Amino acid sequence: MDKMSKCPIVKEIGEITSNMYRLGWNERNGGNISVLVDEKEIKRYVNTRKIIRDLPLAVAFPEFAGRYFIVTGTGKYFKNIANNPAENLGLIRISDDGSRAHLIWGYTAGGSFTSEIIMHLGAHKQRLNVDPDQRVVMHAHPVNILSMTHVFPWDEKKLTKELWSTCTECIVIFPDGVALLPWMVSSSPEIGLASAEKFKDFRILVWALHGCTVTGKSLDEAFGLLETVEKGAEIYMKIQNSNNERHSIEDGMLKAVVDDFNISVREGWL
Repeated sequence: MDKMSKCPIVKEIGEITSNMYRLGWNERNGGNISVLVDEKEIKRYVNTRKIIRDLPLAVAFPEFAGRYFIVTGTGKYFKNIANNPAENLGLIRISDDGSRAHLIWGYTAGGSFTSEIIMHLGAHKQRLNVDPDQRVVMHAHPVNILSMTHVFPWDEKKLTKELWSTCTECIVIFPDGVALLPWMVSSSPEIGLASAEKFKDFRILVWALHGCTVTGKSLDEAFGLLETVEKGAEIYMKIQNSNNERHSIEDGMLKAVVDDFNISVREGWL
């Protein structure tokens, strides 16, 4: 095994993606992850000055010139990453003008980064403006949040309030709410740029009839956001066919949680 495959962050990505696959969130080649890494994290494992090949970007990101990202490959399966990271992941460095990605390691079968790369770089850009410690963008297809967009209005405030009302944990974990985009063609620059706009104000974005993208300081934090949103959506979907009286966490109860945990929620949403 090459040295980079033994790098702690690469091993962590393998563990997280294996878990996401087992949970049914990332079927086949569905989903993608990118992690912003410092050169000091990786230089003992790989020659960061050696460029294997250049990969063009449809949208330039000059603000990331010289920055490194580990990105899942297009068409690759999450279930295979842990056992073969060099084929399924790539380490890229953004070119000086931001228009290309220099491949430093990975994609050994001749592949490239995820087709959602514009969304990823746009999300990193916007979240770094909010939190300089932001590092991870994680996209998946969780069954329940995807199902919820089939039967629930495409309104991010209503969606957030419904998720908050399902489980006390939800408002504690994502008091800033959940953004939502109506259906768009995936992998296009248009959805990537529209998503970036949402990430100016949100850490969580639902794509109607497609999936969910989350951001975080670490893989663990991003995964935790995703599993909490999915748990709220699972509760919502499971109670839809119940004929029993429905109970819900109403606004007064949510405000009590907010006061007790001393958290700030999105203004005007509660």
